[in-house]
Amino acid sequence: MKLLKVILTESGVAPEKVKVSQFGADQIGQMAHDPGLDAFMTIGPLDSRITSEAIVLTAARRGEPMFLPIDASDAIAQKHPLYQSAKIPGHVFAANPARPDDEIETISVNDLFVARSSLPDAAAGALTRQLLAERQGLSRDNPDAAKIEKPDTDKDASLPAHPGAAAYIDGTERTFLERYSDYFWAGILLLSVIGSAGAWIGHYLKRDEKDLNTVHRDKLLGAMTRVREASSESGLTALQTEIDAVLRETLDCYDDGAVDEGGLMALSLVLDRLHGAIVDRRAELAAHTDNSARLGVTRPGNRIS
Repeated sequence: MKLLKVILTESGVAPEKVKVSQFGADQIGQMAHDPGLDAFMTIGPLDSRITSEAIVLTAARRGEPMFLPIDASDAIAQKHPLYQSAKIPGHVFAANPARPDDEIETISVNDLFVARSSLPDAAAGALTRQLLAERQGLSRDNPDAAKIEKPDTDKDASLPAHPGAAAYIDGTERTFLERYSDYFWAGILLLSVIGSAGAWIGHYLKRDEKDLNTVHRDKLLGAMTRVREASSESGLTALQTEIDAVLRETLDCYDDGAVDEGGLMALSLVLDRLHGAIVDRRAELAAHTDNSARLGVTRPGNRIS
């Protein structure tokens, strides 16, 4: 009805002065035999069985039909982007007699696959790819499927194609990485920020352990003097026990990440020196004890005065 009103208006006929009756596809015979009809309009492909049947029945009932050209087709196409100016070839409906006997100017209407603009480009591109690839197979069940055509991808087209469909047709589809590269970089940046924040928080929370490690190091350096001043084996043993405790706490700090490899290596050097100092001091104490023992030994017949 809308197309008929457009045709009448552009042809200079007031639509309200034309009485219109509508017939279904199963009422072709009734339409052809209705004496009250002066003309009929059908919309469909040129090889439509319904259109051919309507022409044959009309010819049988009323004589050869006259095909009315739509002279305003160009004007209609310019004012209404949904419609296009077209031609009906001569003899397309029948060759003998010729129906029509010459080319007829008319209006064409396309059946469109319409998608929301919010449809992802990847989905629109995939649908377009599948439709164009399977149209020949679909035509076995529906001959009209073979007429599926690519949409106009020009940016100034009256009916712009979906960006996803246009990208597939123009060969400018982006790969998965290209489509989501911005998200990947944002994710990497976010992870980097989170990692840095986590490292700072870890460093902040472990500051006490780092301070404790410094105390341990100073304690070990101070133990060096105590080793040299130790006057007995028991004193050295007590120092060794303290050093072992410091070593355990330092290794716990290393496991928590509060002490790095460099700190552990510095501690190892101090421990090596301490170990050497303890060994030397034990040897000195042992030598001193032997000397004292020798000075206290007496032989028979001799007297020390």
